[in-house]
Amino acid sequence: MSETTRRFFDALERHGHERVLKKTDGTIRFDLEHGEEIDHWFVEIRGGAVHVSQRDADADADAVIRADSAFFDRMVRGEAKPLPAWLRNEITSEGKFRFIVLLERLFAPPPGARHPRDVVSDRGGRG
Repeated sequence: MSETTRRFFDALERHGHERVLKKTDGTIRFDLEHGEEIDHWFVEIRGGAVHVSQRDADADADAVIRADSAFFDRMVRGEAKPLPAWLRNEITSEGKFRFIVLLERLFAPPPGARHPRDVVSDRGGRG
């Protein structure tokens, strides 16, 4: 397993509560392939509270996301986004589709991205 992946899941676990997921309840299992091995990460979300563990492949989940571990690292770094990756079949899923959309909120923004409020502020106000 890559250090990038481990840091991502460790950060989710440490943060514990994601405000953008406050209306979300469910579980996601990530199956990350590298060579002949697969790492399994289990993310449980209850009212925005996030708990991460490494369970076996048989753990029930509302959604299962499969990806190559190198590609998953690209998503963690903001170099690829989950929804377009899913559309291009770079990641696959089973279960509830809404969790693919929710993934967008967990990953880093693209390198160099700026929040619209920051852009307006730099321009000295509106417009």
